[in-house]
Amino acid sequence: MKMRHTFISRIAGVACLLLAGSALLAQEAAEKVESAGAAAAGAGTPGFWDIVYGGSVVNLLVWVLILITSFAALWLIIDAVIGIKREKLLPAHVIDGVRTALTAGDLGAALEACEASPSPISRILMAGFSNISEGYEVIQEAVASSADMETEKLMQRINYLNVCGQIAPMLGLLGTVVGMVLAFANLATATGAAKSRLLAQNISTALWTTVVGLLISVPCLLAFTLIKNNATRLILESEATVLDLIKVLRNAEVEQEAQ
Repeated sequence: MKMRHTFISRIAGVACLLLAGSALLAQEAAEKVESAGAAAAGAGTPGFWDIVYGGSVVNLLVWVLILITSFAALWLIIDAVIGIKREKLLPAHVIDGVRTALTAGDLGAALEACEASPSPISRILMAGFSNISEGYEVIQEAVASSADMETEKLMQRINYLNVCGQIAPMLGLLGTVVGMVLAFANLATATGAAKSRLLAQNISTALWTTVVGLLISVPCLLAFTLIKNNATRLILESEATVLDLIKVLRNAEVEQEAQ
């Protein structure tokens, strides 16, 4: 009977030890789950460096290129707004000075007025004046060629804005592709419920480059269209103004032929 009681006591002691061990294991597991949940909650909101760096130097390089593109686009827009204006391309004092000089028949004064204020219309007029001895038709051709050249000069500067608008979304797409590659590479090492959370977080980080690229591209393309149309209109107006100014030369040629 005593042996039986001792055996039962031992069994009870072992059971108590097992229960205590189970409680400790359960507490440890709960602490791990709690810490994992806290880590997951913290990982659910990636910081600025997590988005920019994204675990890859290539992703950081893409962000640097996007930043450079944005600054270049801003500089080109400001330069176009300042430089492509009526008073820059069609200065009123040049037009009035040339008109007064040609009406008086003083070609030298007209050339001096153009040389004193370099501008697209001044260069177009000087191209026509340099062929004055060849006849009015040759003057018209020289004016048209010079106007085309001035248009090309302006368009070369404006087209860089179009390049920025085209490159920005491509850089954004490149950053997204790099981010997706890294996301699936990291996904291979994740297990359990953390897989879907990790994939969603990495994809969200990767898509930020596309978002920023589009935010740069849309204003660039809009500004490019508006600036290009304004520049083309001013150049065409310059050519029409030049042809109106040199009508005096046509009248003088007709009078000479009549004499």
